[in-house]
Amino acid sequence: MIGHKTRVPSKAFSALLATVIAAAVIVAPVYAGRVLDAVKARDRLYCGVGEAIPGFSEREANGKWRGFDVDFCHALAAAVLGDGDKVQFVPLTASMRFPALQLGQIDVLTRHTSWTLEREAVLKVQFPAVLFYDSQAFLVPTKSGINTIAELNGGSVCVEKGTTSLLNLKDYFIARGLSVNPLVIDSPAEMIAALIEGRCAACTGDASQLFAMRLQASGGASAFNILPELISKEPLCPVVWGGDSEWATIVRWVLYALIQAEETGVTRDNLHSTIPEKGLRISRILRGEQGKVAKAMGIPTDWAVRAVKAAGNYGEMYERNLGRGSPLKIERGLNRLWTDGGLMYAPPFE
Repeated sequence: MIGHKTRVPSKAFSALLATVIAAAVIVAPVYAGRVLDAVKARDRLYCGVGEAIPGFSEREANGKWRGFDVDFCHALAAAVLGDGDKVQFVPLTASMRFPALQLGQIDVLTRHTSWTLEREAVLKVQFPAVLFYDSQAFLVPTKSGINTIAELNGGSVCVEKGTTSLLNLKDYFIARGLSVNPLVIDSPAEMIAALIEGRCAACTGDASQLFAMRLQASGGASAFNILPELISKEPLCPVVWGGDSEWATIVRWVLYALIQAEETGVTRDNLHSTIPEKGLRISRILRGEQGKVAKAMGIPTDWAVRAVKAAGNYGEMYERNLGRGSPLKIERGLNRLWTDGGLMYAPPFE
């Protein structure tokens, strides 16, 4: 307002205000978030996974789950509850994964899910960090003789319901003046069956999932070929409910702890013997000396060491489930550490 004089607070008032603010900060309660509260109350983590994706999430005959996504859930449970076995796995189709998360039926989703703006903005979910960098590819029968995507022009391509793969498929063909007839299928198992039956000329989806699908198919991996062309970026992430940033922070930094452990050479086997040798920062993290951070997160001070003990570091998880030690033998590529030319690195912990 014209002519209005702004009163300048006195030094005494400013000092009093600063004191009040400081006191409020000191006495402000530490609140870890409602999802963490629920996990602690039931003493179990509910983790949504794929129904049967070799290398990522599959159930053995004895009912035990294994895979890359499964191992991350074990690490998260260990960090939060102190025991990596305190996990209940909930198998989900692609079309049911987000409803399950939004309805609170799971605490975290680790089912081959790409981070997109639309999902984050419209579905109100959070993608704490990238667990696996992937790309969309095409799987064809070896005997078809198809070597390029262009040879699929005018044909039918199987694609899983509820994924980003359908839109990517349409956009790719339209941009190149090609036509395609998408055949939307409910699950990866049904997709490979349709391919074998000749109902589609190819299947499309995340390359890692196609590696898994051809392992399950009759005739074995040699009966199918994954075309070398890649058509999209697919950053696969754990996903959490968007209304709890505290829980997202925990999920994010458990993943980063696994990555940081690999970078510094800390493994599940040498965990305790090498901590003093691996530098002050990683020592403080793994020894639980960041007490104020753990308290703010609402989890035990030794959360990081428990996570690594439960699943190994990121590289151990990868090689065991997806890499050289697995039937899939997927090259790490972008999932190598940044020191090896990849994209994986953890932000600073302090």
